[in-house]
Amino acid sequence: MASKYLLCSFVTCPWVQRAAIVLQEKKVAYDINYIDPDNRPDWFRAISPHAKVPVLQIDGKTALFESNAIAEYLDETTAPKLHPEDPILRARNRAWTDYVSTFASVVTGALYADSEEDFNAKTAKIPAVFAKLDEALALRGNDGPFFNGPKLSLVDAAYAPFLQRYTFMNRLKDVGIIEKYPRLAAWRDALLASPAVKASTVPVIEAEWHKNLLKRKRWLQKFVPESAAA
Repeated sequence: MASKYLLCSFVTCPWVQRAAIVLQEKKVAYDINYIDPDNRPDWFRAISPHAKVPVLQIDGKTALFESNAIAEYLDETTAPKLHPEDPILRARNRAWTDYVSTFASVVTGALYADSEEDFNAKTAKIPAVFAKLDEALALRGNDGPFFNGPKLSLVDAAYAPFLQRYTFMNRLKDVGIIEKYPRLAAWRDALLASPAVKASTVPVIEAEWHKNLLKRKRWLQKFVPESAAA
C-alpha cells in the first residue's frame, strides 16, 4: 500500500535530503521517487512549478514544493515537533534556517568548481560562513550535540546535507577548514552520526555523489577513486 507522502527527488539532491531527514526523525512513513534530472517526466513537471525537487505529494493529490515550506508543513502537521516551543528560540531557529541558502551556495560552489583556480577561490570563501555558524553554536545556550540540545531540529535538518557534502569533498581534497571551527566540526559529526541523517539518502550516497562529479565533469573528479570512476 502506498504511503500518504511521496517525495520526489534526484538521487544526490541535498535539498530533498532535508525533507527526508525531517520525515525520518519523525518516523513518518513515505515513499520516494528518484527521477532523472536530465529527463524530468511530464507528470513531475505538472506538479512542480519550477521543475525542481523536492516535491512532496500528499495522498496523490496536493503537491508542495520548496524544501523549507515542506519542512515547516511537516512540522505543523506531524509529531513530534522539531521546532522549539519557545517563540523566541523558534524565531532564532528560523533565522538560522534562512541562512542555509547562503551557506549552501558557498559550499556547493566549491564542490562543483570548474578548475583548480576556481576551486581555490571558492574554498577561500568557506571560512566566512563556517565562522558565522561556529559563533551561532557558541551562543546557542546549550551543550548540544544538536543546535537546540539533545534533540534534532529543523535547523539541523537544513544544514546536515551540506555539511555532509562538504565532508565528501574534503575526503577527496583535504582543505583543512572545518578543523579550525571545533563547535561546527562537533555539530557536523553529530549530524552525520544521526540515524535520521543516515537513513535520509540511498545507502551509497557518497559513491553517487562521486558519479555526479564525473557526469558534470567538475575539477574534483580528478580525485575520485578509480573504482568509483569505473
